[in-house]
Amino acid sequence: MSEVNTETRPSNAFNAEAFGLNIAKALETSGQALAAYLKPRQEGQLVDQPPSELTEVIKTFSKVAEYWLADGQRAAELQASMGKAYLDLWGSAARRMAGEEVKPTIEPSPRDKRFKDPEWKSNQFFDFVLQLYLLTTQWADTLVKNAEGLDPHTRKKAEFYVQQIANALAPSNFVFTNPEVLRETLASNGDNLVRGMKMLAEDIEAGHGALRIRQSDPSNLVVGVNMATTPGKVIYQNELMQLIQYTPTTETVLRTPLLIVPPWINKFYILDLKPEKSYIKWCVDQGITVFVISWVNPDKELGKKTFDDYMKQGPLAAMDVIEKVTGEMKVHTAGYCVGGTLLASTLAWLAEKRRQRVTSATFFAAQVDFTHAGDLLVFVDEDQISALERDMKASGVLEGSKMAMAFNMLRSNDLIWSYVVSNYLKGQPPSAFDLLHWNSDATRMPAANHSYYLRNCYLENRLSTGSMVLDNTLLDLSKVKVPVYNLATREDHIAPAESVLYGSQFFGGPVRYVLSGSGHIAGVVNPPAAGKYQYWTNDNVKDVKLAEWLKNATEHKGSWWPDWLQWLQGLDPERVPARAVGSEAMPPIEDAPGSYVRVRA
Repeated sequence: MSEVNTETRPSNAFNAEAFGLNIAKALETSGQALAAYLKPRQEGQLVDQPPSELTEVIKTFSKVAEYWLADGQRAAELQASMGKAYLDLWGSAARRMAGEEVKPTIEPSPRDKRFKDPEWKSNQFFDFVLQLYLLTTQWADTLVKNAEGLDPHTRKKAEFYVQQIANALAPSNFVFTNPEVLRETLASNGDNLVRGMKMLAEDIEAGHGALRIRQSDPSNLVVGVNMATTPGKVIYQNELMQLIQYTPTTETVLRTPLLIVPPWINKFYILDLKPEKSYIKWCVDQGITVFVISWVNPDKELGKKTFDDYMKQGPLAAMDVIEKVTGEMKVHTAGYCVGGTLLASTLAWLAEKRRQRVTSATFFAAQVDFTHAGDLLVFVDEDQISALERDMKASGVLEGSKMAMAFNMLRSNDLIWSYVVSNYLKGQPPSAFDLLHWNSDATRMPAANHSYYLRNCYLENRLSTGSMVLDNTLLDLSKVKVPVYNLATREDHIAPAESVLYGSQFFGGPVRYVLSGSGHIAGVVNPPAAGKYQYWTNDNVKDVKLAEWLKNATEHKGSWWPDWLQWLQGLDPERVPARAVGSEAMPPIEDAPGSYVRVRA
């Protein structure tokens, strides 16, 4: 956590001497940031190469340019439209300077948080800069959307890259074109910039030469102390995972235990944040024997671990351990995001082998079909995957920071630029927020496993089409007959609700599709006591689009958790005395949350 400079505090009076001194300090500290950036490169720890994404940007924009430049008249009309918009803006600005009431040429979306400060409208300079920016970004959007002949994937990439560039160049991201930052700079005599540059240097050093933007204050957010505190024990571990069993809090429990398979892209404690948010604790308190896989944060030695290995050493190994500890051959299962994709693949593998190990399957924002896989498809094509595979070949893993940045780019204004402005321009350290602390606790991914996942799921969509081979076994989801609770979230950019609904039809058994309010995280981690959001239910999941499904759906206020519990208990209501953690054959190894989850990338 950065220390606050106490030498010059914000005051109402501008002090030129203090301002000059702080600007000098800010420049000096920015030099420290540059040194933190250069050090790993000078020591040979990092070798700068042009990012492969740059090639994709150039290639994509070249295709857009080809369309417009192929016809001189078309290009001239495009330039004329932009010129007219600029002239209209200049004219309205001139009339406003003359004292006229002038309606803005263009206005930001009411939901755009970047331009909420009143001075964006009241001050003519900032109003002009804002409208100039909005007109330019609107023109750039039009340039892409009206470029005929682009294939859908290229168009999606072009729209995404234009949006990223537009977000980066927003006037709100710079001191002299952001009224709020400029006021703060003058009021504090530049003290905000001193604090901001200090945080920038610290964040580059923390990222070992790459900027690791802090999204949350890490104080009072320690795994096993303030988060992931539900009592339990690690009862088994192998190269890829630790299996945690949680201590019961009720006298009786459901006979069938629950195995949770979280994503290995992130850490499992998203389901066990602070106690009042913990899905795991809530399940335990409802009388469920809960087991959770905690994936390893892999290094180069595990780079050759495959999707097969993750299935065998993950859910299959966990099921064997649970049987030894509880005596139960069958389990309820739940999989989150890519953990759900792995779980679905495991269920298809078990069905092909005719092994009955599972009573039910619950999926949290997980996809089995990737036709409508959302914004992440921007990063998926043969060229991009091949480039990523070449990068992973040297290190054996995909660094967690790269995947984290990809996810952050999907909401770059909220997860990147808002923190750049707040942290480095305003000099305001972020508050402690468990969800964002978890978001920044990235994990690495083995090259072999990640390559298989991208190719078989995102690129070739093999799981739903019945052509995916896992452990020399052809997978067929229609043979999965167990009841499924398929949860989607309405504002999900990663596993869109339409994609999850479409995937429901590929299972061979009964599917309860439930749509929760909010997004990929908050829509899942929504405890009943919070009284937030809502969820929708509709029994019809076959051959129906999301809009049509919603028209006939029933809305329920609050969390979906009680609905899921009722569904689960309806499948197997039998209860038995609460179980001790571990057994003689599987004695506890260490306290939950275990050691694997504490390894940071």
